[in-house]
Amino acid sequence: MDTEDLELSDEEEEITADVVLKTIQNLWQNERLSPEILPHRNDMVECMLGQIQHMERNINKLPKTDLRASIHKMELNRIKYIICNYLKTRLDKIEKYCITIVNDEKQRTESGTNYLTPSEFRYAQEYLLSIEHHLKETILNRVPGNMQAFEINKMAIVPALQSHVFLKANETVNGIVLEDHFGDQDEEIDLEEGSQHILQYKFIADLVKNGKVQLV
Repeated sequence: MDTEDLELSDEEEEITADVVLKTIQNLWQNERLSPEILPHRNDMVECMLGQIQHMERNINKLPKTDLRASIHKMELNRIKYIICNYLKTRLDKIEKYCITIVNDEKQRTESGTNYLTPSEFRYAQEYLLSIEHHLKETILNRVPGNMQAFEINKMAIVPALQSHVFLKANETVNGIVLEDHFGDQDEEIDLEEGSQHILQYKFIADLVKNGKVQLV
């Protein structure tokens, strides 16, 4: 992987392509293993796509018989797969938790803490409208008028935030409270840098989003 500097305009700093790739890999892994959709990092995706185009131009300059061309093409295919699967995983969650995600994202839009890109949010809204239209055409319009009342929010599927996940601490984190919902025996734990744990996702959700822990 080339290590030339790349610019992120919104952060006004330069980072290497290797750092961008490592970040993309971590984002992909977290997205696949977390029960909820995570805040988007479209800046990193766009940055990596730009680097892919740069690498493809360099590969095309090499002779077809050059072994380096084959090796670089294999690496490019691996990177493309990671990006495609990362985006597909997000779309799968949008479709599965569409109602919940749209409602939550509307609230986040007001506070400027969007989890979705504009195109993802637009897709989620259109997908939700298609569900409502399908239900009306196939069911509601075929039943008596007094039975056509329908609340889409009652169909909402909520991510299982209480599910357990494997995680690795990227840095030391102190004072994580594990609530006991069946009694009053709350527990407070510390995560040492490099240590691995199995915990309910809801207790470490914010740590995943701010990069202090990595799902594994």
